[in-house]
Amino acid sequence: MRKVAVVGAGKIGSTVVDLLVGSGSYEVALVDQSAEALEAFAGRAHVETRALAIEDPAALGEAFANAFAVVNCAPFHLTTVVARAAKTAGAHYLDLTEDVASSRVVRELAADAATAFIPQCGLAPGFITIAAWDLIKHFDQLHDVRLRVGALPRYPSNALNYNLTWSTDGVINEYCEPCEAIVNGKLRETPALEECEEFALDGVAYEAFNTSGGLGTLCHTLDGQVRNLNYKTIRYPGHAAIMKALLNDLNLRNRRDVLKDILENSVPATMQDVVIVFVTVSGMKSGHLMQETYVNKVFAQEVMGEVKSAIQITTAGAICAVLDMLADGALPQTGFIRQEDIPLHAFLANRFGRYYAGEVPAPALRVAAE
Repeated sequence: MRKVAVVGAGKIGSTVVDLLVGSGSYEVALVDQSAEALEAFAGRAHVETRALAIEDPAALGEAFANAFAVVNCAPFHLTTVVARAAKTAGAHYLDLTEDVASSRVVRELAADAATAFIPQCGLAPGFITIAAWDLIKHFDQLHDVRLRVGALPRYPSNALNYNLTWSTDGVINEYCEPCEAIVNGKLRETPALEECEEFALDGVAYEAFNTSGGLGTLCHTLDGQVRNLNYKTIRYPGHAAIMKALLNDLNLRNRRDVLKDILENSVPATMQDVVIVFVTVSGMKSGHLMQETYVNKVFAQEVMGEVKSAIQITTAGAICAVLDMLADGALPQTGFIRQEDIPLHAFLANRFGRYYAGEVPAPALRVAAE
């Protein structure tokens, strides 16, 4: 079995551990700052736990010793220190960050690395780019590429029409930071929470608005090749207006710790969620103006006897699939690897990628009845 260091024992990190150990192919060194968070894994076969200060490069280096890869599920502000420690340890590096600035540092670290650096391996950024690239390759000339993703409660019951399903820090960050986009052929930054649009899917009304980080490297890959490219987060109608009031009118964008406290103590979490992936590409194909769309819905499922939310399944499943492909030699073993470099068909055929394909990688998973 290959040794993999997983940083972060939260909702996503714990699911990554379940998937990797359940596959029978990996043993895990699980690292977290909280000894309490690690207690659930005490005595579990093929899982070694270490409580340490993640900001300490020396301690991280010791934890990463002899690891094939480091899977970083820690909060975005710890991305660069974990990536540097992985490089020093000579391990492959994968993360989930949507933070644009951190991803740029990871790309710089990869320039002369002897191992692979694959950031942004989650849902968005991550799978959304893999799906979009598969459509993009069908066109002779691109016009518009629109990526939309949402992790939503199936049964919204508050004014925000929202329940917490993943990192509160991550949600706040993507609602505040500038968003990369290509507008009329020009690479530019657009403000988060703006350009709100409405649409319906399967008879349900949604809104979508700019959020940061979802495109990964796609803007730079398609610079000069597409007329318009953008990423927006999907929510139920009315959500953006309330968040804009909180962030702008009440100035909580400059008091993120206060906003986090409010959300975590006022908005309940839920395991009954749905992840929506919606990609539309238009352009010229064989002399005709054409459009192709990819739509997918993923629901909460059972993993290793425990129900996991849709956002846990899609995020952890994506990074585990990329790790598995790397371990199998299906991806380059050195340097910076973009999500665009990962073929959709190979991803969906992977035992972890099949969560997106609606298939059950037995015996680890049983689809819960809706």
